[in-house]
Amino acid sequence: MSNKKVSSAKSGNVFTLTDNRTGKNFELPVLKGTAGPDVVDVRKFYADTGRFTYDPGYTSTGSCESKITYIDGDKGILLYRGYPIEELAEHSNFMEVCYLLLYGELPNLDQRRKFRGDITYHTMLNEQINYF
Repeated sequence: MSNKKVSSAKSGNVFTLTDNRTGKNFELPVLKGTAGPDVVDVRKFYADTGRFTYDPGYTSTGSCESKITYIDGDKGILLYRGYPIEELAEHSNFMEVCYLLLYGELPNLDQRRKFRGDITYHTMLNEQINYF
C-alpha cells in the first residue's frame, strides 16, 4: 500500500463534461488516489456551472481525503494506514492499532511500552475523586 496522497491534476489530466443543451464544455481535474480508481474533482463544479451533482446514497462519491482509512465496500476492502483490517485483527492488539492510527506506523517494542505507559498514566484518576 502506498502512502502517497491524492495528487492534483497534471496538465491534460482532465475529465471533460459537455452540457448538451448549450454545447459548453467543463474541464474537471482528475486526481490520482492513494488506492482505488482515479477520481474526478467536482469541488468547483457548482461555482463553475451553477449546477449540483446528484449521487443518491453517495455510492460514487469520495467524502474526503484520508491518510488513515481506505474503504472499497464492493470489494470488501478496509485498510487502516495501508494495513488490511483482517491482518490488524489477527496480528495486532488494540493499543498497537491506536498507535498506528495516531502515528502512521505500527510501534516497535520500545514505542509500544512507552505508549502503553503514557495511556495508563492519563487514565488514572486523582485521589480527590474519592472525596467528591
